[in-house]
Amino acid sequence: MKIGRMSKMKKKMLFIYNPKAGKAQIKSRLSDILDIFVKGGYEVIVHPTQRAGDAFVQVQEYAGDMDVIVCSGGDGTLDETVSGLMQCRKTVPVGYIPAGSTNDFASSLNIPSDMLEAAEDIVKGEIYPCDVGSFNQDTFVYIAAFGLFTDVSYQTPQHMKNILGHVAYVLEGMKRIFDIQSYWMKVTSESQSYEGDYIYGMVTNSRSVGGFKNLTGRNVELDDGLFEVTLIKKPRNLLELNEILGALVTEVDNTQLIDTFKADWITVETMEPVSWTLDGEDGGKHPYVRIQNQKHALRLLMNPEKRAE
Repeated sequence: MKIGRMSKMKKKMLFIYNPKAGKAQIKSRLSDILDIFVKGGYEVIVHPTQRAGDAFVQVQEYAGDMDVIVCSGGDGTLDETVSGLMQCRKTVPVGYIPAGSTNDFASSLNIPSDMLEAAEDIVKGEIYPCDVGSFNQDTFVYIAAFGLFTDVSYQTPQHMKNILGHVAYVLEGMKRIFDIQSYWMKVTSESQSYEGDYIYGMVTNSRSVGGFKNLTGRNVELDDGLFEVTLIKKPRNLLELNEILGALVTEVDNTQLIDTFKADWITVETMEPVSWTLDGEDGGKHPYVRIQNQKHALRLLMNPEKRAE
């Protein structure tokens, strides 16, 4: 009878992991991770993802019965997990054990790359209310982007990601540097509007993009209700291309070829459907998008002492 009463007191956890993420290192850590969760007082349901979109489906099925949902994998696995929660409108706390090639979101918040340390932080952690984004009817955690390089993450073979990490994205993208396509766009926010030919744009809530720190600028907060918007115009020659690259590398906004601003929402209108990527995954083609910051929509379990300020 005592055992029965104790089991009823345990909190319920759904643990979703991508067994193929990164170098599949979670396979050698799985037993220890589960041991940490069980010792932390959780009854754990474990689900290895079987295909793309599986995490989204599992979250929708189980979220209503869970006290916490933990996912392990790359940014795509995190995106599916959070999207599933947003879709079914549940406010279950989320824990994240990064296991992908780049892990931009985890890097932005100093979530440990050591899986066991990350698991311990989830068990002992506190809730950090973090912003996420809505993209028309979809959801993204830290980046919505279009243009140059944005298809690289889901066209780069998994084995290349595993071996090279974020360098794989750069290598794949460099193949196209001399075949740049631009898009005429009208981008509108509450306080300003831009029009022009852009080769790349990103709406972010992150301090790291593609493994590169501070690409979105300084003074980035993940809980302020604002996105950082970066729009890069089409260079007319190599000098302008170098000007753009120099501004990105030095993090100094001294060029008219890059439009940057903060906004809680934007709309993007184009003359033709444009391909977007959401957290490194295919976001479809759209002639019009509305992107809205959902302030504090994600309740993230983490160690507050490690959170990047």
